[in-house]
Amino acid sequence: MDMLVKLYDLPDSRSAFARLREAGIEVRRALAPEKHKVIAWVRKTFSEGWASEAEVAFSRQPVSCFIAIDRGDLAGFACHDATCPNFFGPTGVEPAARKKGIGAALLFACLEDMRQAGYGYAIIGGVGPADFYSRTVGAIAIEGSRPGIYRGLL
Repeated sequence: MDMLVKLYDLPDSRSAFARLREAGIEVRRALAPEKHKVIAWVRKTFSEGWASEAEVAFSRQPVSCFIAIDRGDLAGFACHDATCPNFFGPTGVEPAARKKGIGAALLFACLEDMRQAGYGYAIIGGVGPADFYSRTVGAIAIEGSRPGIYRGLL
């Protein structure tokens, strides 16, 4: 299923970023020269499909892929405007780094970037953790959106 987020009514994200900074984790937009490392990590940690979507995010200007770095190592990534304009995703956090707030900060980084680009709403496509998105950014389910844009995927 897909979910919808009101970008004009996002919760305050400052505490999410502050908590990570205190823990030594940086969330920022990925840089073009990092593409090969990020794509290889996404492919190895998650899937070939997500790596393909992340490659598209690197083709955007500015790059629409954000990364979390924990002591010099990739800990997570999130993209927007990859498979479709106005779509958030894919996103993933290294299994050993979960439950630290990295996923929430990456979500906020992308959604705030989308808001700055002029979008009023964002679509989260092919949602896995619906409760997380509802709780974190007030996302609501889009009726009849299953299987959505991924229907017929090879």
